[in-house]
Amino acid sequence: MKRRLYQLDVFTSKPFAGNPLAVITDGDGLSAQRMQAIAREMNLSETVFIQKPTDNRALARLRIFTTTQELPLAGHPVIGTWYLLAELGVVPAQDGAVHVWQQTGAGVLPVTIEFKDGHPARVTMTQKAARFFPARVPKAALMQSLGLKIADLHASLPLEYVSTGIFNLMVPLRGRAALKKIKIDIHALANLIAEHGVLAYCFALGGPGKAFARGMIPWELLEDPATGSAGGSLAAYLVRHKKLEAGKHLEITQGVEMGRPSRIHVTVQCDGSKLVPQVSGAAVRIFEGHIEA
Repeated sequence: MKRRLYQLDVFTSKPFAGNPLAVITDGDGLSAQRMQAIAREMNLSETVFIQKPTDNRALARLRIFTTTQELPLAGHPVIGTWYLLAELGVVPAQDGAVHVWQQTGAGVLPVTIEFKDGHPARVTMTQKAARFFPARVPKAALMQSLGLKIADLHASLPLEYVSTGIFNLMVPLRGRAALKKIKIDIHALANLIAEHGVLAYCFALGGPGKAFARGMIPWELLEDPATGSAGGSLAAYLVRHKKLEAGKHLEITQGVEMGRPSRIHVTVQCDGSKLVPQVSGAAVRIFEGHIEA
């Protein structure tokens, strides 16, 4: 049967920048195996299938697939999908912000859509409280797998796995120049981070409230132009290590080296001892059509 297919660029307001996303809006009745096959066909970092929720608190259920596996949660699929649903009128436009709930593999989580002149302007996802896990990764081997040297590592920040839904390895670098030199050995990086991490999130601090990043993926796509899950994890990591104040805005620039500049906006709220990131961004629709599935 024909199913409605959209493609968007996420964490940007300009076409052909940001992170591409495929969304199938009528995903009910598809098996997990079929969804995985479609995601391989799309050959993007993620493809989303929208289904009726099984939890009555949620407006929609999002199934998120990479080309190789289903993810419980990811940033740019959530931002792009809810931007699209707002454009399509599933979330009615109104002045200011609309709050909804989404069902994901990581649970039922809130989303906020801000409208301007009747159109969605920004989507904000609240991620799960950050969890931290020591990275027992040999530094020399890791840096070699990234085409870098030990001297390129930040002197005082640690390697650390952080999850706000999925684990990513935070790799602090001394400066933006090191980011530009990265050239990954896909097999070596995969072997080093496969136990816990989905990607190596290499970053360098900029001025106050700014960071630059590259999301290095140890599978066929090699690099992610914008990684909302890792962006939330990075902000929580920086709060934990006193490089960012809770409640203060962090702007992450990613994808520049790929020719797909992206802007990820994050604030981290303290909920008792928990650090809860809120990740925001825009999107732009690129095309729509049908897929036989």
